[in-house]
Amino acid sequence: MELKHLPTPALVVDEEIFLKNEAAMAALLKGGSLRLRPHFKSHKCAAIAHRQIQSGAIGMTCAKLDEAIDLAESGIEDILIANQITDREKISRLAHLARACRLTVCVDDEENARALEEAAAFAGATVHCLVEYEIGMQRCGLSDMGAVVALAKYVDGCAHLVFDGIQAYAGHISHVVSQKEREDLTAANEEKIRTLLSLLAAEGLAVRTLSGGSTGTARIKKEAGLYTELQAGSYLFMDATYGELALPFESSLFVLATVVSVREGLAVVDAGVKSCGVDQGMPRPLGFSVSEVVASEEHFQLHNPSKQLSVGDRVLLVPAHCCSTVNLHENLYFVRDGKVTDRIPVTARGCFR
Repeated sequence: MELKHLPTPALVVDEEIFLKNEAAMAALLKGGSLRLRPHFKSHKCAAIAHRQIQSGAIGMTCAKLDEAIDLAESGIEDILIANQITDREKISRLAHLARACRLTVCVDDEENARALEEAAAFAGATVHCLVEYEIGMQRCGLSDMGAVVALAKYVDGCAHLVFDGIQAYAGHISHVVSQKEREDLTAANEEKIRTLLSLLAAEGLAVRTLSGGSTGTARIKKEAGLYTELQAGSYLFMDATYGELALPFESSLFVLATVVSVREGLAVVDAGVKSCGVDQGMPRPLGFSVSEVVASEEHFQLHNPSKQLSVGDRVLLVPAHCCSTVNLHENLYFVRDGKVTDRIPVTARGCFR
């Protein structure tokens, strides 16, 4: 099937660019101690997760328990849930899942760790834990180093929990346009982390894992040599939000849309917020410019396009955010030279629990 025959809106991946991005990340990390633990939320496809493992990733990162279950059921054996799981029913499911794979979860609260220990004991499982250090994102984690050490000691003393180390994720730095500013902010954070690691070592607590980082800070993390795991996800697809950063990756993910209405200074396509995430901004048309993109549920209005468009024309849109866009689709269509080469199901679509 040719690309032009796909019903729209459709989510398509340029296979050649996808493979280049994969190779670029491997080249970027080559020769260092930083290992790739890619984030599943960016593609939500079990088949792509297996490809990443086969290409050298040490395991997968995910955001939700349901995503971890999808990964484990597909045969992925090393999974990090890079968030806290606090609901009692979910904790029970997590503990039973830990019998089927090497499962790691983040903690930032002793009561939560106690509940994990009790559930793991009941299930006859071992749950690995990263204590989350809040490094400036103002989301989850402990900002007081003494509290981090105390929680690490508690986890280390539990019979069914394993203290593996620290998660310190500074996602707020990932999209800073200036390379110098990203480097300076990362260096300041890593000075704090070095202090924390010294405090943990003084208590006899071995930090085997320091996990975090993203596509935008991958090169910086590798060159600094402090982190052991990189949770990059967007590098395979990229998106318009990363477009201003000088990164060795290109956009490979597009929403294919059809022009359904045209008048002077305006073209309307059949893709909108139900098929393209706009949480980080409007999509960018590929190959031509517009003065503005306006969104509604089923349509994007492309104002003053720089090329002549007619009803029936196909348009490729670069999503501002690949992660939220993928979650809206049932399948990814890989294409090369205008032809569909594969259809990959988005197995974890809608896994938000």
